[in-house]
Amino acid sequence: MTDSRHALIIANDRYEDQGLKKLKAPAQDAAALERVLHDPQIGDFEVEVVHNASADLMRRRIQGFFNERGRADTLLLHFSCHGIKSEAGELYLAASDTEPPLLAATAVPSQFVRSCMYGTRAGRTVLFLDCCYGGAFSRGSTSVRASGEINVLESFAKGEPATGRGWAVITASDSMEYAFEGGKLAENSGPRPSLFTHAVVEGLETGEADLDADGKVSLDDLYEYVYRHVQEQNPHQTPKKAAELRGELHLAHSRRGRIKIVAVPSPPSLRAAMNSEEFLTRQGAVTELRKRLQRRELPMAEGARQHLEEVARNDIQPIAELASDALSTIHLAPSPDHLDFGQAPKGSPPRKQSVTLNGPPLARHCLAQPKQSWLRVDPTQKGLDVHVDTTAEGRLSGDIVLKGVADESVIHVEAVIGPARETGPDTAPGSKSSDGPAEPTHGPDGKPDRVTAEHRRTPLRRGTQSKTSGDRTRTAAHQTRTDRSAPSRRAPTLAGAALALALAAVATLVLSIQAAVVAITERGDEGVYGNVEDNIREHGALTPLTVSLITGAVALVVGAIARHDLGARREHYTSKAASGTHTLTAVAKGLAIPVLILAVLVGITYLVGSAHW
Repeated sequence: MTDSRHALIIANDRYEDQGLKKLKAPAQDAAALERVLHDPQIGDFEVEVVHNASADLMRRRIQGFFNERGRADTLLLHFSCHGIKSEAGELYLAASDTEPPLLAATAVPSQFVRSCMYGTRAGRTVLFLDCCYGGAFSRGSTSVRASGEINVLESFAKGEPATGRGWAVITASDSMEYAFEGGKLAENSGPRPSLFTHAVVEGLETGEADLDADGKVSLDDLYEYVYRHVQEQNPHQTPKKAAELRGELHLAHSRRGRIKIVAVPSPPSLRAAMNSEEFLTRQGAVTELRKRLQRRELPMAEGARQHLEEVARNDIQPIAELASDALSTIHLAPSPDHLDFGQAPKGSPPRKQSVTLNGPPLARHCLAQPKQSWLRVDPTQKGLDVHVDTTAEGRLSGDIVLKGVADESVIHVEAVIGPARETGPDTAPGSKSSDGPAEPTHGPDGKPDRVTAEHRRTPLRRGTQSKTSGDRTRTAAHQTRTDRSAPSRRAPTLAGAALALALAAVATLVLSIQAAVVAITERGDEGVYGNVEDNIREHGALTPLTVSLITGAVALVVGAIARHDLGARREHYTSKAASGTHTLTAVAKGLAIPVLILAVLVGITYLVGSAHW
């Protein structure tokens, strides 16, 4: 999320007035909503929570929240409290010190919230109302009006903002879910207000609210999800929405599905080439699609990916294999895919390690989803920074799931959080220390006892030795991790060898054909007394033919081994090495297969013709 995003959550569940003691969920609702909105992998909002505030404090916080904003800001205001309708039809939001007979003085009117919303310079404002509504006290009586429609949306959606780009209001219900009875709320009336907020939290946290699976949860997505969820739980409660927005408002990242990119289709000329009857024309089209796959323009690269997938499914095997080789370059390849943070004291600053995402831009375009709350991921130019929270003590083991356009990958993370280190001033000479007695022991002559002093120094040497040993262990572990993540050269080397063998097969086939041509020419000059078999052997045409067959077959085998190693250990290769391997093996295959076919045909021709000529 690139815009500045701010959220204010107001939750009231304790009221001084005896008639308002009903709500039990707002505190839990506020904590859960704060968690998902603040999570940088989900909402990425700066969140403030106001709990059980007075009416005066509520008004101050609300007005301060909307002031001093800019057009790039997105604001989200959430209420979880009682809503009370006055005799005049005005809706009020109950504070901790609200007195129902004195709503204008002790509650927050909807008109005040509406004026703050419409007066802000923020680009977009969203209001969530998770309230239970009741009627107001009649004058001179403790009785209240019967429940009915309260028209919550009309209380907040009158007119249009003077500035900004738009607003939206979503309410848990648009009717009074309970009524006061004798000055108190009915115990068996209406659903718990947590039903609405629970659906919001669940939809954002699981990603299930991303209905179109585009990697983002829009306001429309969230409303549709919450509406279905609430209706399934309580058909008598109907969430409502009113909005005046330009464009789509994305509230959160999705933890569901892979990243989706609107693809730019391949141009008609390229599609025509791909549909050609000529093998070489289609081969050239695949090469062009491979180039488009590497482009920085993600919509163009995604269009090439979809086209290559179609080719890999439907074309003949040689073309399909070329398309599959091109697609293999955009698989997610984090390096390293295993992070070991070692030991860290509890409460120490969060530890950080970096992960490089290899491959072209389309391969690096992914969504990182930590599966544990102690993991945090920040995107960087080359990949990801992984942070481990040291708040919880114990052995930690978790995963970060990477979801891209084509596949998924997992980064495994381990750490051990030990007891917090005790810090204090350096121990002065002769003072009490854990490594020796408080004061040196003196001998009969008044001098420090040598044995005691030596005994005091010995633990220091042991500690130094232990520290040195630990340093060597950490150095060895670091070297092991470095060696594990170092790029491999096996597949490119094998691919180069395959190409060399294929070229050798071509050369020996040419020599064999040249020798055969000379032998056949001599046999024609000899007339009826000659024997073509003797001429072939005399000019040594069979030996290079045999060598050509063997080297061509070996070239195919070595190339296949190179491709297999690249696919099995993709994380050990850089994108450049992977691309080079695919190119070399493709060229080797393109040379070796025709050589084998020609060599076999020449051999068959020799066996058939030598018996008759």
